[in-house]
Amino acid sequence: MNLSKSPLIVVNLKTYLQGTGEKAVTIAKACKKVSEKYNVDIGVAPQFCDIYRVASHVDVPVYSQHIDGIDGGSHTGQILAQCVKDAGAIGTLINHSERRLTLADIDSSVKAASKAGLYTIVCTNNVNTSASAASLGTDYIAIEPPELIGTGVPVSSADPQVVKGSVDAVKNVNEDVKVLCGAGISKGEDLQAALELGSAGVLLASGVVKAEDPEKALEHLVIQI
Repeated sequence: MNLSKSPLIVVNLKTYLQGTGEKAVTIAKACKKVSEKYNVDIGVAPQFCDIYRVASHVDVPVYSQHIDGIDGGSHTGQILAQCVKDAGAIGTLINHSERRLTLADIDSSVKAASKAGLYTIVCTNNVNTSASAASLGTDYIAIEPPELIGTGVPVSSADPQVVKGSVDAVKNVNEDVKVLCGAGISKGEDLQAALELGSAGVLLASGVVKAEDPEKALEHLVIQI
């Protein structure tokens, strides 16, 4: 699937019960409907056991929540990039604040994902980490100060300089890498502010997954752009 639309919105289902099993499919369908209606690219990052379920039922970009930098072999309990790809994912998150890695592990995971033909979104927490991640050849960087995740306070307003600084730092390292804004994103003005700061989209979770009506929450997010 070609990620040609702009902006990019990725909904991380985490391990929320509201986004588990058939509920993951329901949220993916809402993403698909809003994506087509408003001409934006909306993807989902379900739990590993739900990747095949979602990809099989909904024509929507599916991302893994993590992969390990391994090849096929004796790696019990680790996540193989090719398996994720075969399950129907087009990309993966790497180094989310809830699944933090060393820089060496990030590098290995990016290489493994690229080898399997997966898009990569490396999550970072500050400007320096963003610049370092950009040097690894990832497709996207998602800047997410961990103290703001799940608070409802968007990084685009709480700490706009970390977004703008990351955008500038990443461009200085690799102009092909795009920056997403994460942490606290839930409303249309949050997305608009993120775009004005130079980001290519947003990574969000609870604002959609835990909403009473995920489709309506997505519409409120994109209707202003």
